[in-house]
Parts: sequence; C-alpha cells; structure tokens
Amino acid sequence: MLSRLRGFVDPFLLLLILLPVVATLIPARGVAAQALDHITVVAICLLFFLHGAKLSPTETRRGFSRWGFQLLLLGCTFLMFPLLGLAIVALPSWVLSPVMATGFLFLCILPSTVQSSIAFTSIARGNVALAVSSASISNVLGVVLTPLLAAFLLGSTVEITPESLLGIFGQLVVPFVAGQVLHKRVGPWLKEHHRIVSVVDQGSVLLVVYAAFSIGVTQGLWQIVPPAQLLIVIAVSCVLLAIVLLLFIGLGNLVGLNRADRIVLMFCGSKKSQVSGLPMAILLFPSEQVGMYVLPLMIFHLIQLLVCAVIARKSALSAPDEEHVQVQ
Repeated sequence: MLSRLRGFVDPFLLLLILLPVVATLIPARGVAAQALDHITVVAICLLFFLHGAKLSPTETRRGFSRWGFQLLLLGCTFLMFPLLGLAIVALPSWVLSPVMATGFLFLCILPSTVQSSIAFTSIARGNVALAVSSASISNVLGVVLTPLLAAFLLGSTVEITPESLLGIFGQLVVPFVAGQVLHKRVGPWLKEHHRIVSVVDQGSVLLVVYAAFSIGVTQGLWQIVPPAQLLIVIAVSCVLLAIVLLLFIGLGNLVGLNRADRIVLMFCGSKKSQVSGLPMAILLFPSEQVGMYVLPLMIFHLIQLLVCAVIARKSALSAPDEEHVQVQ
C-alpha cells in the first residue's frame, strides 16, 4: 500500500507543499535562523560542487559544440521569458500586487533547472546528453546573466553590490568549477552513488525554502499576502507555464528540431531553477522582503514539477521504440 502511494505522491513534492506550513507554524528565529543560514550556504556550495564533479568536461564541451541549439535555448530562457515577465508586471495592481509582479519578473530571469530538466528528458526519452549540457550551460551563464538582468529590469528593487555578486560567484560558480577540476577523481564515485546528488539537490532546496519562508513569516508575510492574492499567484503561474510550454513546443517544430531535441527545448526552456534562484534572491533582495519576492518562484516551481512529470510520462508512451534516451 505504501509503495503504491509513493507512486502517486512524490515525497519531495509533498515536503515542498508542507514546508511553508511548517515555517509558518515554527519559523526559524534568532540563533536558529543564523545556524540555518550557515547550513544552507554549505548545502548550496556542496550541491554545485557535486553537479560540477558529476558533469564530464567533455560533455560540457560537446554541449557548446551545438551552439545553434544552445543559443536558441538561451534565447528562450533569458529573452522570451523576461519579456513575459514584463507583461506580468504590466498587469493592473488590483489584479497582482507590485511585489508579486516583481517576484514573477525575478522568476522569469532565472536560469533553467538542472536535475529535473535532465530527469524529465530521460523519462520522456529525449536527448539526455544534450539536456545535461544545456541545463548546465544555462546555470553557469545564469550566474552572470541573472544579476545583470536584475540590475537592468528590477532596478532599485534589488541590492546589486560587490558583496552580493561575490556571494553568488562564491556559492555557485567556484564550487562548480572546483567540481569540474576534480571530476576525474570524484566523478566515477558519484556515478556509483548517484543518489547522493539527488539527496543534496532536494535537501538544499528544502533548506532554502524553509529559510526563505521563515524570514517571510517573521516579517509578516501572510499579513501582506492575503488568500485572494495567493490564488491569483497560483493562477498566473499556471497561465505562464502553459504559455511557455506551448511557445517552446511550437518553436521546436518551427526550426525543425527532431523529437528528442524538441523535448530538451521544452523541458529545459520552460523550467526555472529554484536551486539557483533562492540563493540569488536572498543575496539580491532586502532580507525583510525576500519571502514575498520568492513566493511566485516557489509556487511556479511546484506547478512545473507536477505538470512536467505528467507530460514526460505521456511523451514516453508516444516515443518510437527505436529512439534511445542517450541520443547525441
């Protein structure tokens, strides 16, 4: 019975739903909040180190060799998505509050996810090798492009300082590069213990979600965001995801990509990284408001996981028998 229940309910998704409730009832305060902050930074650094160590430099170079596809995907992630974010910001304030609209714009300038993009591409029997390189390139370039876009589009809402940029670089780029350098020593061991990356990935997300919501709750998040506004955020997230999925599916058909590559464009292009986004938000937004600004990201992230899981399984059923998940 328990195994059947797990097939319908992903424990990680369940925890993502429950953690805001836990943070609302028992937010981290004082010394506990400081300790949580340090633990979260360590977990994020470890996560990006493991991603760097797991990904072969050869795969990274191979991904760059598909420069046409990479430019298309980067255009979807850092051009089309931000344009949609600007359209959301243009909504009347009586529909969506300025803070929530800014949160959506921040969501739209983030890089793609790594773990879930690769996992869903594999389930859907798409080009896994291309998904690995594409998602990784998006995240590495996102460390530079997201703060630049934030400075240009969000203006005074974010605090772009040398300290915040150093924090992003130190927590995301340095560990990833260190992992790449140590790939030959650590990579084979990680292949044998692949669950470790998944546990650290999900664990770091859960830690940052709890930390961000704790900050928001202690600063009166639920007094500022009424239930009606929360429902609107959920509705806008659903509409945004539907638009980008349809847009990128159509774009893949328009440029003549094969099925396996279209799947990569759909999953890598439509996803936004909570792993990269939450640490950046904590470093870029005022600490007393970060919980409000990341609320659209956390809701969108949960919805994209649920929807893309269904799409990936249906895509796998329609895949030709001869198509293999490791298409180059």
